[in-house]
Amino acid sequence: MADPRGFLKHTSKELPSRRPVPLRLKDWKEVYEDFSHDKLQDQASRCMDCGIPFCHNGCPLGNLIPEWNDLVYKDRWRDAIERLHATNNFPEFTGRLCPAPCEASCVLGINQDPVTIKQVEVEIIDNAFDQGWVVPKMPDVQTGKKVAVVGSGPAGLAAAQQLTRAGHTVTVFERADRIGGLLRYGIPEFKMEKRHIDRRLEQMAAEGTQFRPGVNVGVDITVAQLRLNYDAVVLAGGATAWRDLPIPGRELDGIHQAMEFLPWANRVQLGDDVLDENGQPPITAKDKHVIIIGGGDTGADCLGTSHRQGAASIHQFEIMPRPPETRADSTPWPTYPLMFRVSSAHEEGGERVFSVNTEEFIGENGRVTGLRAHEVKMNAGKFEKVEGTDFELRADLVLLAMGFVGPEKEGLLTKLGVELTDRGNVSRDNNFQTSVPGVFVAGDMGRGQSLIVWAIAEGRAAAAGVDRYLMGKTALPAVIKPTAAPQR
Repeated sequence: MADPRGFLKHTSKELPSRRPVPLRLKDWKEVYEDFSHDKLQDQASRCMDCGIPFCHNGCPLGNLIPEWNDLVYKDRWRDAIERLHATNNFPEFTGRLCPAPCEASCVLGINQDPVTIKQVEVEIIDNAFDQGWVVPKMPDVQTGKKVAVVGSGPAGLAAAQQLTRAGHTVTVFERADRIGGLLRYGIPEFKMEKRHIDRRLEQMAAEGTQFRPGVNVGVDITVAQLRLNYDAVVLAGGATAWRDLPIPGRELDGIHQAMEFLPWANRVQLGDDVLDENGQPPITAKDKHVIIIGGGDTGADCLGTSHRQGAASIHQFEIMPRPPETRADSTPWPTYPLMFRVSSAHEEGGERVFSVNTEEFIGENGRVTGLRAHEVKMNAGKFEKVEGTDFELRADLVLLAMGFVGPEKEGLLTKLGVELTDRGNVSRDNNFQTSVPGVFVAGDMGRGQSLIVWAIAEGRAAAAGVDRYLMGKTALPAVIKPTAAPQR
């Protein structure tokens, strides 16, 4: 236990300050300021090393949270990163992007602020990189087996690193021009600078993982070639089929999916030559009245990006009612709480509009100029229009951020002939193997749209299934079984 009286001495959760809004809107750097090790150790000391650590239950990776809290408090940072890496390949990703279900299930959170688990995690890994402790972990043997991983998001990268360290020859295929999946082009720079991906990829390449960006498997490489050249295949292409809004006026120019909009901003920050004669990317919010339809994390990413591009005004629509300020009764401890949250992007401006449904886009000369919407209320599990609440709102740019409905079916999945679940995800058994022998699936492609921490956990578990398939046994850890993502 870190400090038996730590949670009594330090009764509140403390996080690093966000940089002032006017300052951070002038750049694309991460929004948080540095956090001193002394303050972090105070926060780590609040961990009570519970008899039943419910934070383990909240974390799909099974992170050894009380152990590395104790090690940080005792200034044993090198031991802390070893315990953290024992369960999580990429804590620099989860420490920045995960919504921290571990904190939601922290026992201290029953009647106090929970332990700042996520901040301790990211400080451990950042310190480890600064100290040069993150080095290639070479396999002890080479098995001679070859594995193809299709998709380079967190699930694919986790599976690839585990399998490489088990001694297999692993090639990661990515249809985009850079490795990283949604980490690379879906997550804005202000949430996670891409240098964090690059330095981890350097470690993986040194370990022996091979990367082939710009290759669309099923097109550039046929399924027959894939099965002939590799002993096993891991499908980790994510749930990239986005949810659309098929209402009148959808065909108008100026209405885009979030994942049509966000990658351009990241490409600019990566130095790609994509700017037009006015110095703007192909899709930009500059000087435009922007409406974002969707109130989740992707909508917030669009919000922060629009702020930095210089939007004239921004509204973010959410069809659900405004959550309560504190944990809702419907999500008691230790479940992840339904409650009102303010991200860094929300703090920067824009108007959040709840309980609203868009019924029609309006435009002139083939381009969107606004939309018609109305308020809704929930009745018997269905949304009903609130009469007399119709309104119109100007819009030069509409961004659809309503989530994803599953993996893309046409192409690779169809050609492989894998079975799908009733929800349209790739079906798999307890070893993460699909209906096609030797073909495995991990992450959102099998689970449905979910969290980064689940993607890494499934990548690790699928790697164990592949290793067992190839070698008859495995020493790779797999702390989860494949289950569908919960309905949201």
